[in-house]
Amino acid sequence: MIIVTGGAGFIGSHIVKSLNDLGHTNIIVVDNLSKPEKHLNLNRLKIADFIDKEDFLQELNHFKQVETIFHEGACSDTMESNGRYMMKNNFEYSKELLSFALTNKINFLYASSASVYGNGEKGFTEDLSCEYPLNIYAYSKFLFDQHVRDILKSHLSSQVLGLRYFNVYGPQENHKGRMASVAFHLMTAAAKGESLKLFEGSKGFRRDFIYVDDVVAVNQFFFENKKSGIFNCGSGHAQSFQDIANTIKTLIPETQIETVPFPAALVGKYQTFTEANINALREAGYTKPFQTVEEGVKRYFDVFQKTGGYVS
Repeated sequence: MIIVTGGAGFIGSHIVKSLNDLGHTNIIVVDNLSKPEKHLNLNRLKIADFIDKEDFLQELNHFKQVETIFHEGACSDTMESNGRYMMKNNFEYSKELLSFALTNKINFLYASSASVYGNGEKGFTEDLSCEYPLNIYAYSKFLFDQHVRDILKSHLSSQVLGLRYFNVYGPQENHKGRMASVAFHLMTAAAKGESLKLFEGSKGFRRDFIYVDDVVAVNQFFFENKKSGIFNCGSGHAQSFQDIANTIKTLIPETQIETVPFPAALVGKYQTFTEANINALREAGYTKPFQTVEEGVKRYFDVFQKTGGYVS
């Protein structure tokens, strides 16, 4: 049996699909469907059961025979200002689940975040000297990573693996609202015949955009080889927001691109540059190439046109 928390979410639902593709169907999805449209992410997936995230921790003792937990569930709203909620949801919940996994020798793969690197002035290598979170979301991820690092110093009888996701985009993020990727928002605008709005300076804002299929491939690699550690999960190559808009314009030539003022609320809280150092990932044995923005956005656009952004 495999558990995927956040399994109705963006990355979590893709992980469930990848497990189905490997022949796994005895999967428990843990999530919160207060946004009921998230069920659309599960429509084409085969699972054994669904459990609400609020009930899950109370029922943990029923799952001692689980082989692997993919812990993808979290509050991912980087603008959330309720620190108490964020720490309880992302840090305390994760600690309790990891403790259960270690006690019962269950492999534990979890989602961390590149936000732990803050403005990135010290680089993007999996080292404490590079890490300085700028908001409470990033801090919740940062603190759990530190907790995991302490545990990794011990001899473990099960796998503990954290992946620091950079800017992930792709199908099945429709429910994320304002936290959906720039690619999603720009494609949605283009589909409505609207102009593609970019913040002033977007040509100089470069992020490590990684297509969701590549994120799944990295998860699958570690699921199969059982290595432990904390690794960056990015393409290793930064591209601009302008590149995304330009790619969409090649697909819908009549689309116009315009710039809008940079929001005051994001000043000092916005990563203008990210680029994963993937040396550790490569040294761990992951050799597959990563898709460029041009390749990934075209694949995403194809799905978006056919299904509105859902895996069929």
